[in-house]
Amino acid sequence: MQAIDQACVNTLRFLAADQVEKAKSGHPGFPLGTAPLMYTIWDRYMSYNPANPDWFNRDRFILSPGHGSALMYAMLHVAGYDLPIEELKNFRQWGSKTAGHPERGLTPGVDVSTGPLGHGFAMGVGFAMAEAMLAARYNKPDFPVVDHYTFGITSDGDQMEGVSGEAASLAGTLGLGKLIYLYDDNKITIEGSTDIAFSEDVEMRFKAYGWQVLRVADSEDIEAMAAAIQEAKADTTHPSLIIVRTHIGYGSPKQDMASCHGEPLGAEALAAAKEKAGWSQEMFYVPEEVKEHFNAKLPACAEAEANWNHIMESYAMCYPELAQELADRISGKVEIDLSELEAIFKDNAKTATRAASGDVIQKLAAMVPALVGGSADLGPSNKTVIKAEKYFSKLDRTGRNIHFGVREHAMGTILNGITLHGGFIPFGGTFLVFADFLRPTIRLAALMGIQSVFVLTHDSIAVGEDGPTHQPIETTMGLRIIPNVSVIRPADALETAAAWKMAVEQKTKPTCLLLSRQNLPTLHEYAAAVHEGAVKGAYVLSPAENAKVILIGTGSEVELCLKAQKALAEEGIAASVVSMPSWDLFEAQSEEYKASVLPAGVTKFAVEAGVPYGWAKYVGDEKNVLGITTFGASAPGGVVLDKYGFNVENLVAKVKAVL
Repeated sequence: MQAIDQACVNTLRFLAADQVEKAKSGHPGFPLGTAPLMYTIWDRYMSYNPANPDWFNRDRFILSPGHGSALMYAMLHVAGYDLPIEELKNFRQWGSKTAGHPERGLTPGVDVSTGPLGHGFAMGVGFAMAEAMLAARYNKPDFPVVDHYTFGITSDGDQMEGVSGEAASLAGTLGLGKLIYLYDDNKITIEGSTDIAFSEDVEMRFKAYGWQVLRVADSEDIEAMAAAIQEAKADTTHPSLIIVRTHIGYGSPKQDMASCHGEPLGAEALAAAKEKAGWSQEMFYVPEEVKEHFNAKLPACAEAEANWNHIMESYAMCYPELAQELADRISGKVEIDLSELEAIFKDNAKTATRAASGDVIQKLAAMVPALVGGSADLGPSNKTVIKAEKYFSKLDRTGRNIHFGVREHAMGTILNGITLHGGFIPFGGTFLVFADFLRPTIRLAALMGIQSVFVLTHDSIAVGEDGPTHQPIETTMGLRIIPNVSVIRPADALETAAAWKMAVEQKTKPTCLLLSRQNLPTLHEYAAAVHEGAVKGAYVLSPAENAKVILIGTGSEVELCLKAQKALAEEGIAASVVSMPSWDLFEAQSEEYKASVLPAGVTKFAVEAGVPYGWAKYVGDEKNVLGITTFGASAPGGVVLDKYGFNVENLVAKVKAVL
């Protein structure tokens, strides 16, 4: 290793170790062992510009084992990002930009939040898919307006998580040649040697997935790693995994020991490691030659973006419509006229909201070039196929439909990667009950504040014959309690149109669309109220003068509320009906508006084919809820609903009991 390379690697190593030592918290073993991998990628191959971390045509980098965040921060600091040494000294502390795991939006230069192992790996597949889709649509001869790589570091822990296997399998099938991972093969986990629970041949597994697999025997051999990355770039039809033999805690008295994974080295061991490396004992030491080495790169970084801007200017002259479309996609510009979506259903009497969603997708696909998506092998059931478009594949990158296969977890992470890349509003479909496979990805999308759309159909016990394994009971409420997630359960086709409008216009949170299998009446009689109110999360659908009770329904149960309203009226009980497709959208309204929909002093009663827990927030007591607290049953959907009490007679009786 050349002297400057060694100095840079040691700078990264000990900046990371110093962060952990000062914080008395963190993971020093990974940075000490993996610093050469980080340095090789960033020094030799990454195209980036610290002056504009969000430059669109930059290479993306993913640190999948996010517990090694101190190494990421060290790299960003020396590379010239707005991350001063004071932030490194404030590692893992309140208000710092150097959190315990990398957080997108908090730290300049961090492209993706990582920490849940396997997720970063899988989101990288989404990055690579996004780059390929955009390049296929917009690149022209002499105009490579979308041309970049996705690099990353992955770990033993990543490889043990199932989601990485799901994503790797799809990446190989799709031949994502611009996806390159360096695998930190240190053979140590928190509990000890990896062979206690992980004895498979990773190389053979990835070759079976359809990846190019390369090996570097010594992590200290920068030139060998650089040559491997060059070889990986030369293979344009396979993603690449470069297996690098590393040593956790490299150079410290705790090298190759599990004890250096998740706790500071301690002052004595850190001092010994620095002494062995011939390094200054000064904390947070950065040699002048290292500063000069990375500062010398900054003009080329700025030039790379300037050259791209010049290409974009020329491109706009030759292909003005495509250039404007790409600019709009990069900026996220979307304008939807709800009336255009509602007009799809002017002649519909009854339709399942999953089918209505499918109709809206067709319209939106024509209006919004950024819209792409698919399902976890349930396209015909979820109604998620864009009928006028082809499928994205190894041989055709122009498709806007995606075959995710039976891989719900990977689908969610890949959606997040596509969203994070920019230029897309991606959606993915499965049954609502399988949202449990997606939950970690929905949570991470919410934490990052990104726009992934999850189309979750077959939303209640009305699924029927498939039985309790496919009938969600607690799932809707479970999604509602995740912060910064928009959960929308529309009552009909018109509310479904409003739900999709919100999903494509909402830039700072993911959306879960909960849709019915069974047909529901289209609320044409109440079209004006739906148009104005559905986007607000809750609204008075059918008012009653001097109402004694307000029936609050969601989704398919709104129809039941309307029927019960009439039955109660026949008994002299005035009831209003409120449709509440979305708690979170309703909570975002003014206090005055919320009070107008749910005025104080009037009894409220909620109806939803799911657990009643949480509804007391709106109705005061869970006895004022018609819900379900057991698993469902296998029978025709209408029979199941009736047996569980979702009928007019039972609802009227329960309402009368609480009045």
